[in-house]
Amino acid sequence: MTKISGKPVALVVGAGDALGSAIAKRFAEEGFHLVVTRRRGDLAGLVSSIEFAGGSATGVHSDARDENQVKELIEHIEHKIGALAVTVFNVGGNVRFPILQTTSRVYRKVWEMCAFAGFLVGREVSARMVERGTGTLLFTGATASIRGSEGFAAFSGGKHALRALAESMARELGPKGIHVGHVVIDGPIDNKNTRELFPEFFANRPEDGVIQTSDLAEIYWNLHCQPRSAWSFETDVRTYI
Repeated sequence: MTKISGKPVALVVGAGDALGSAIAKRFAEEGFHLVVTRRRGDLAGLVSSIEFAGGSATGVHSDARDENQVKELIEHIEHKIGALAVTVFNVGGNVRFPILQTTSRVYRKVWEMCAFAGFLVGREVSARMVERGTGTLLFTGATASIRGSEGFAAFSGGKHALRALAESMARELGPKGIHVGHVVIDGPIDNKNTRELFPEFFANRPEDGVIQTSDLAEIYWNLHCQPRSAWSFETDVRTYI
């Protein structure tokens, strides 16, 4: 079967307007064909910006919480585009609710976004990678991955679960040649959503006092490039202040 791309293929699940897009662009710079997905929202702009810079990309709307959609997505990539060399799970779910206002629907939805979706994507991708004995699978974590805080019970629960999933997969799949990594982003990333959530944090901060998406994307690229004799599982990132 003829694939549409002769390049190595990278998948970014949760290719939003900030970090997900930055990661996709960074891997595209290195010659990867990018498959970028999100549940809803614009993907055409990201695909166009990658192509304008000389890269190639495919945009697909897909719900990472839906088992059938995840299976169909990975099957489509592997059969129509190319073998996945890298997958980045970057789905968010960062919402703030006081515990007494956190409904069961909110808690379940955040857990599905952070943890269950990571399980579905990780399982389907690693099944292909194990057959080839190589691949990189990176998960985006947060401060909430390692400690809870006021108003973030749902988000912390989901991110704690994602971290446990990633660590379990790293121990199981590392000997099979799959590099599984988890990036703890310990602080707000400079984007519209975090500026609205944490206005007090951004007040009077210099630009390099807030985590920049392009700098984060470089870390994901460096993790992929690590030699297998010295793989990192967890990398935590924060500013100097």
